[in-house]
Amino acid sequence: MDWAEQLILLLVSLAANVFSAFAGGGAGLLQFPALIFLGLPFGIALATHKVATVALGVGATLRHLRERSLEGRFSLFILATGLPGVVAGAAFILDVPEAAARVSLGALTIGLGLYSFFNKQLGLEHTPRHRTRHGYAVGGFGVFLVGVLNGSLTSGTGLFCTIWLVRWFGLDYRRAVAYTLVLVGLFWNGAGAVTLGILGEIEWSWLPALLVGSLVGGYLGAHWSIVKGNRWIKRGFEIVTVLVGLKLIF
Repeated sequence: MDWAEQLILLLVSLAANVFSAFAGGGAGLLQFPALIFLGLPFGIALATHKVATVALGVGATLRHLRERSLEGRFSLFILATGLPGVVAGAAFILDVPEAAARVSLGALTIGLGLYSFFNKQLGLEHTPRHRTRHGYAVGGFGVFLVGVLNGSLTSGTGLFCTIWLVRWFGLDYRRAVAYTLVLVGLFWNGAGAVTLGILGEIEWSWLPALLVGSLVGGYLGAHWSIVKGNRWIKRGFEIVTVLVGLKLIF
């Protein structure tokens, strides 16, 4: 890539990851299509995008750890139930036609935003629930399914993790976004990137601009989500889910 294309890639990555870190997902809304637009085949673009999103997790982690908003045991639970799904999804996606899956996922993602919009108090207060054996079993299965989506598809799967933590476990949006960015952004995407890197191909020469944009964007978006609070994050989540859903469908 020449310097102009690298600059475009940097700016797109920065913007995509700022919005993603603020709303709790959706970096692929801008970043992944940009890689294809600039000439990468789908499989290589997917693997390259996954590697770049790890830097989003690093940037967000640096900011959220200062707030100490993550519970250690609950974090391990999300990792243990989600990572197997990520690896399973990444292992199969390169051989699976995506058209029908994308339309279905797009419609479901729009539904997430509308569900949050019409539930005015959803995610505004931290009210932990379903912390029983049955609650963890159902919640863990949901996290596993989100992990499969995260490993296999490119856009908006972090949003599913955010809304699941809010709806099932009773987290507020600020805490749910923190878990999503740190655990999904850093560990889930890291596992997906390794799997896709082994099975597919990564365009390493494109990564410097993507990594810088993801790292800085992740930190800035996480900072703004902490400063603005739950109501702003809720609105950001609803906007991003609708945009991601429309992008997946059209």
